[in-house]
Amino acid sequence: MSKPILLILYGSQTGTAQDTAQRIARQAKRRWLQVQVLPLDNYNVANLISESLVVFVCATTGQGDPPDNMKNFWRFLFKKSLPTGSLSRLDCAILGLGDSSYPKFNFVAKKLHKRLLQLGASILLPVGLADDQHDLGADAVIDPWLTSFWEKLFALYPSVADVIPLREDELLPPTYTFHFLDDVKEETADRLRISTDQTVHSQSQPFPARLISNKRVTDLSHFQDVRHIEFDITGSSLEFDAGDVVMMRPCNAPEDIQQFCQLLRLDPEVRFTLKPSTSFPARLPQPCTVRHLVERYLDIAAVPRRSFFELLSTFATNELEREKLVEFSSVAGQAELHSYCNLPRRTTLEVLADFPHTTAELKVDYLLDLFPEIQPRSFSIASSLQAHPHRLQILVAVVRYKTKLYKPRRGLCSTWLASLDPAQGDVYVPLWVKKGSLKFPKEKDTPVIMVGPGTGVAPFRSALQERVAEGKTANVLFFGCRSESKDFYFRSEWEEMMNAGHLTLFTAFSRDQEDKVYVQHRVKESSGLLWDLIANKSACFYIAGNAKQMPASVSDALKEVFQQEGGMSAEEAEQMFAVLERTGRLQMETWS
Repeated sequence: MSKPILLILYGSQTGTAQDTAQRIARQAKRRWLQVQVLPLDNYNVANLISESLVVFVCATTGQGDPPDNMKNFWRFLFKKSLPTGSLSRLDCAILGLGDSSYPKFNFVAKKLHKRLLQLGASILLPVGLADDQHDLGADAVIDPWLTSFWEKLFALYPSVADVIPLREDELLPPTYTFHFLDDVKEETADRLRISTDQTVHSQSQPFPARLISNKRVTDLSHFQDVRHIEFDITGSSLEFDAGDVVMMRPCNAPEDIQQFCQLLRLDPEVRFTLKPSTSFPARLPQPCTVRHLVERYLDIAAVPRRSFFELLSTFATNELEREKLVEFSSVAGQAELHSYCNLPRRTTLEVLADFPHTTAELKVDYLLDLFPEIQPRSFSIASSLQAHPHRLQILVAVVRYKTKLYKPRRGLCSTWLASLDPAQGDVYVPLWVKKGSLKFPKEKDTPVIMVGPGTGVAPFRSALQERVAEGKTANVLFFGCRSESKDFYFRSEWEEMMNAGHLTLFTAFSRDQEDKVYVQHRVKESSGLLWDLIANKSACFYIAGNAKQMPASVSDALKEVFQQEGGMSAEEAEQMFAVLERTGRLQMETWS
């Protein structure tokens, strides 16, 4: 049997599945295989019937949803009209990337596996279900899964097994080569170069929204800086409903850009073009300055993945640095890498500074292979167009925390947003809107119960503004925070709604008394009201906020309400909960 052409298709939301797909591709190239790597929606799915060997690498997002770059593929694959044996020529393997702290763990990979079997595909090995929650992260599953995959492939194609692969320390050719231009011209304001005349704003065509205000809404004595940020979207085609999210890509900090350019001995003002220009990254202008590339494209502030160390090790000539990098790249060195990188949340930039000899050896052509692209961040929209026409508002907790490293860790996007000051002149943020997972009832009389502690209240502010404008007054909100005087977001608005008879509010201020009180305690205390609304008035129940313990604790409290007020057994309460979830009367939007 001749050598196969390996097609690797991925669905990736945060870049991890893409990174894994590219890692498999590098392994294939080292075995002299012809390989193609594509996001699922960039692949013509009709060609799948004639493919012989495909690896699918799929993440699961939100509440069991496929990533944005595989949604069209997903719709096509689940068409009822597809004939049962249509993929009988196909040998394939499926690797799922998930997080077991979410209820629908690796749902996309499991569902894809089932569907491909229905369509007659031959599955080479059991589905890999990688878990972010594992001590060693996703690699704890990916490494043994890849070993099994190559064993299966060698058995299927002995000609591949007979080939002597390239050594791990041999460099593969770069994806692009840089061509620097002699002239250094003043770069135009790229943030304003975004076209505003198209009808639909999207990831590839964001709208440059003017920042109107950026206010801190927590007391200055409070440990957490939380911002209420407002954008002007006049002149855009952006539309959104309660529960929708806004997407944006952050920029790297000026001091990080400066340090990066110094470490790699790059002049930030110099301009370049890339070859081959056919597959030029869509978000980079041609020609582009080094400053633009580092500020807006290369993710240098992220915690690097193992693949970064694999590629970095191939440049190392210093023996000590090379040994350490090879160890970090190996299966056996993953615990060591975890404690060096993941636990203290060490950034790529800090790693480069820790390996100065190797960093000095880096070839500029490999920049786009070494550093992933900055990924978009999503925020629940905290306002309604019915209350604030031509405006879009968000509530952002500025991420800052300590690890064993001297420098505090900072969230890239929240820190960047917090640094933007409209008083210093016009500030524009390219953004687009995406449908969220929360859907609110259209019927006027259906009551809505919302549990949103902390910044989890953002989508519910949007919902309440929308519902009050539409004359829907059966609204119950459970809000929790640390202290009534320090982080009680939108207090005056809730009081106004309560005085008008549009809202019933329950609050839990966890640190204002000796015993901590959380939203789940208030849910239990309100059992009579909640049972009446859910059992007799067909109310919908929503939970939004941090995915640690809160969603599970609130869910358990609600099941207790069913048992206490409805006289149910624990099993019956579980069943009622499941029915509400299945019928869309119980919805959650959580983030980690």
